[in-house]
Amino acid sequence: MYSIFIITFREGIEAFLIVAICAAFLKQTGNQHLLNAVRYGVIVATALCAILGVFLVEYGGFTPMWEGYLAMIAAFLVISCTVHMLRHGKKMKQEITEKLKDASAKTVKNASIAVFLFVLLMIGREGVEAAMMVASLASQNSGFGLLSGAIFGILCAAGMGAAWIRYGNRVNLTRFFQVTAIFMVLFSIQLIIYAFHEFSEAAALPFVNNEFWHIATEPYGPQGQYGQWLSYGLVLIPTLFLFVVWLKDKTLSHSLINAR
Repeated sequence: MYSIFIITFREGIEAFLIVAICAAFLKQTGNQHLLNAVRYGVIVATALCAILGVFLVEYGGFTPMWEGYLAMIAAFLVISCTVHMLRHGKKMKQEITEKLKDASAKTVKNASIAVFLFVLLMIGREGVEAAMMVASLASQNSGFGLLSGAIFGILCAAGMGAAWIRYGNRVNLTRFFQVTAIFMVLFSIQLIIYAFHEFSEAAALPFVNNEFWHIATEPYGPQGQYGQWLSYGLVLIPTLFLFVVWLKDKTLSHSLINAR
């Protein structure tokens, strides 16, 4: 449940921030008439990603081979998403507003289409990533845990998106992306191990003894002895990072005060 929650929370945060930034920019520039295009873009993107997620969950776990491919694709998405956000997270608002400025400069009809497509692609990208990651975990979690974790993550992301609209200047996005990046790296390691395990079960690994590696990687799976420790690490390591950073910031703050 925790992994599902973090995945939907992180991807949801990015999606809701995109919507919040778009809405704020259009209001500030007197383009409120384009807000409907934003709403329709969100609705269509959400619906398409939900359909993709249901399809992958329903049909993605029939064979170990398919589960292995799904886990590898999800791991690639996790790593690429993490690298992208660490490199461009600080410039997100600037990049979005620049693209919206170009879109809103067109005629009313063309501007609506441009804003709709922009939001559709931006939200759709986050939704596809989330759908792939959640689907890769579907075979490892109960239906209730999967659903409750996803819903809770989306609700928390929506709440943070609302907070961004009202208290945007107080949200430390840099810290948020740093701590979730740690989680995502650990999560991608877990996905790669899982994919390797499933490929060995399907006897799809070339040049190696698949039966041996299938047995050898069993303890490192999500339900295995060492795999459970890795799952605990998904919680403990980011928490430890936050504590260390908080302690460092507090020490620095005291030093500055004493220096004055």
